[in-house]
Amino acid sequence: MRHNLSDVSTLIRDRRSFAPEAFSSRRVHRDVVEEILRAGTWAPTHGMTQPWRFTVFLGEAVDELKEALPEWYTTFVGDEVNEAKREKLKRRFETCNCVIGIGMVPDANQRISREDEEWAVASAVQNMHLMCTAYGLGAKWTTPGFMGLPEVRQAFGLPEEGKVMGLFYVGYPAGNWPHSHRWPLEFVTRWKGDQGGSRAHEIRPSV
Repeated sequence: MRHNLSDVSTLIRDRRSFAPEAFSSRRVHRDVVEEILRAGTWAPTHGMTQPWRFTVFLGEAVDELKEALPEWYTTFVGDEVNEAKREKLKRRFETCNCVIGIGMVPDANQRISREDEEWAVASAVQNMHLMCTAYGLGAKWTTPGFMGLPEVRQAFGLPEEGKVMGLFYVGYPAGNWPHSHRWPLEFVTRWKGDQGGSRAHEIRPSV
C-alpha cells in the first residue's frame, strides 16, 4: 500500500458540510487557506488545462461579500425579494471570516469541453473540502442562482468566458462535529461481468 487505507477512508467519511452560521469566530489563517487551495489544484484535469480559479476573501475583505450578496440576490430575483432570505445572507458573515470564490476559465484552445472543465473544478472543490476536514475546519460549497450574474463574475476577476461556480465557506465549527450516513452500496451499484451477473436494488425512500 502506498498510503494508510484506514486513514484515507476515515478522512473521506468524516467530511461534512457546515452552514456558515455554525462557524465560530476563530480566525482561519492564510497559510492554512493556501494548503487548502493547493490541494484543490491536484484534482484531475483533462489535458492539464487546470481550469480552476480562486478568489479568497479573508478577514475584513469578507465585509465586501456581506454587502454584495444581498444586492446580487435582489438583482437576480427582481420583484420577488424575500426579505428573510436577504437578512440571512447578511447574517451568515457574522462569524465567518474566510470565503473562497470558485471560478472556472476554460481552455483557450477549446480542446476540452466546458462540461469537462466544470467537472474538474468540482473535483478540486472535493479536494479542498477533504483538506479542510484534515485541519478540523468546516466548509460548505454553495451555488445560488445569482452566481451567474455578470457582476459576480467581474467581482471574482474572471474573464467573460469564465464561469462562477459558487462560494466555498471555510471556518472552525462552533459545535460538535456532526454524524452522517450514506445508502449501502447495493442501493447505488450494479455489478456486471464476473461478479455473478447484474444485480441492483431499487432505491426506496424512507418513511
